[in-house]
Amino acid sequence: MSNQSLVVTSQNVLLPGSDQLQPATITVNIGTGKITEIQTVYAERSPGGETTFIDAGEKFVLPGLVDAHVHLNEPGRTDWEGFWTGTRAAVAGGITTVVDMPLNSIPPTTTLQNLEIKRQTAQGQCWADVGFWGGVIPGNQANLKPLVAAGVKGFKCFLIESGVEEFPCVSEHDLHAHMQELQDQSTVLLFHAELEGDSCSVQNHEEHDQTAYQTFLSSRPQELEVNAISLITLLQEKYNSLRCHIVHLSASSALPIIRAARSRGLNLTVETCFHYLCLSADDIPHGRPEFKCCPPIRSDSNRDALWEALIDGTIDCVVSDHSPCVAELKKFEEGNIMTAWGGINSLGFGLSLLWTEGRKRGVNLGQIIRWTSEETAKHAGLSSSKGRFSVGHDGDLVIWDPAAEFKVSKEHFHFKNKFSAYEGMVLNGVVQQTVLRGRVAYDRTQNGFDGLTPIGKLL
Repeated sequence: MSNQSLVVTSQNVLLPGSDQLQPATITVNIGTGKITEIQTVYAERSPGGETTFIDAGEKFVLPGLVDAHVHLNEPGRTDWEGFWTGTRAAVAGGITTVVDMPLNSIPPTTTLQNLEIKRQTAQGQCWADVGFWGGVIPGNQANLKPLVAAGVKGFKCFLIESGVEEFPCVSEHDLHAHMQELQDQSTVLLFHAELEGDSCSVQNHEEHDQTAYQTFLSSRPQELEVNAISLITLLQEKYNSLRCHIVHLSASSALPIIRAARSRGLNLTVETCFHYLCLSADDIPHGRPEFKCCPPIRSDSNRDALWEALIDGTIDCVVSDHSPCVAELKKFEEGNIMTAWGGINSLGFGLSLLWTEGRKRGVNLGQIIRWTSEETAKHAGLSSSKGRFSVGHDGDLVIWDPAAEFKVSKEHFHFKNKFSAYEGMVLNGVVQQTVLRGRVAYDRTQNGFDGLTPIGKLL
């Protein structure tokens, strides 16, 4: 094992237990990839020996982000995204770990065999570390325990049609079999929480303007999310040892149900996304399908309520839900938001987005890193190695310039399909270098990836 070390020092390091940046020097053993020492002093010079020394000066040194909701789509839909492009986009944005959703790859991650196909495809392609969620679909409950044993971080299901035929949604009846199978396991069940019912369903609104964002927004009312979360909390009363997790919460009207469930002691966690916190339906122009996702981006007042819930701890963490597709499926030419694929291309922009929007709301960097690194690592069962600076943890870190400003343009898109709802926005905060387990994975001063090779592991 190598005795070579990476030593990173800065006047502004975010250490656990404080939202205040402080001088510190972090040493990582390059052979093991683990942090071996943290000193709360700024090192004026290299310690010498077999050491690579990075002096970040006044720039911020932050734990690598963990994005626990990413669709990498490989194999099967590699024209949408892939391990190579998706993980490059991640490390360019300071994300050192992504957890890949069980869809929209073909095959989906619903059996042990399918997981192995995905892992074999990913070998040698990953610039970040990659974990995997399994999938829950009708009739696959016998596959769940083998997938847990093989290392999936949990399971995702849909309570409404997913949009791809190989990943059908589950009914309440289906869920009893799956939850019974999982309740004695150390795992989590993730829900796409939209549910049609007698009083509420997805509307086509064919008589309305198909290019107007408001047409789409009114077709997916908040009640769909309220219905779903009401059912989830009801099921949790019966299967109370199994943690359940709401992915991409957008409806603020569901927050009282979540708070009530927590007060009853239910083991429920919740994520929201950068787009629900940083974009508003009130500002989306006609004919712009790049803003379409399900559930939808909602009003300004709804966004304010999500921020309040994030700050008070009702919402646990923030993820990208990077869900790309090819440009043709976005229907850019006709601007038809109703027939376009729903998903926001965003991988790598989260830190800048939350810093830019959060500062307007009195949010500090410690909170942002807690939501995007510490809590996401905990959610994905990775908190023993990811999510914060601690001796024995992986040496994943980001050197970040908080003052740098940039206008989002196609040259910043390292993901495969070069369009995004954020194009044209002016953001603050730029990643200078990303370090994965003690090795540089991205370096802005060297054109990003010049001279580097992918060193990501499958978790």
